[in-house]
Amino acid sequence: MKHFALSIAAVSLICSPIVLADKNDIDIEAKKATYLSAMKELGGALKSELKAAIKAGGPIKGVEVCHTEAPKISAALLEKKGFSMKRVSQKPRNANHAPDAWETAVLEKFEQRKAKGEKLKTLDFHEIIEKDGQRQLRYMKAIRVSAPCLTCHGSEIEQDIQDELKKLYPEDKATGYQAGDLRGAISVTEILP
Repeated sequence: MKHFALSIAAVSLICSPIVLADKNDIDIEAKKATYLSAMKELGGALKSELKAAIKAGGPIKGVEVCHTEAPKISAALLEKKGFSMKRVSQKPRNANHAPDAWETAVLEKFEQRKAKGEKLKTLDFHEIIEKDGQRQLRYMKAIRVSAPCLTCHGSEIEQDIQDELKKLYPEDKATGYQAGDLRGAISVTEILP
């Protein structure tokens, strides 16, 4: 009977799902899955809006949509998610996308990992930190520059697009990229209990 009880206990341990959690029983993988889903949803909404604008009025209309509609789409999505999410870059187009000290350190690590041969699509990082008396789960996922991005972020931008960028983003630093470069990252912050 004793062996039977031990066998049942062993089988239940083997068959039970094991949740890999970070300190304090936080299921990091579940959190990351939630964040990645939100990123995909946000990216899909932004891409759809951008494609429609470019089809209707060319790249200049796309720049305008990025300027006016992207913040609205982001705010509407995140209002229901319970965490903050923003794009950050060492070369921001919008000053609101400048990284804080933690994000800067992670972006530098991403560059180092990329230089060692890691693929940008695999670059992510998370950490639980204490800030202003609150525990926060911080997560970042790299953004890769793709060929279509070069119309507004490359080194050879048409003059009318440059003029529009200068008008909307007077302190723009987000140019000079090549396809495959690290553009920045999506940065998530969630306050933990």
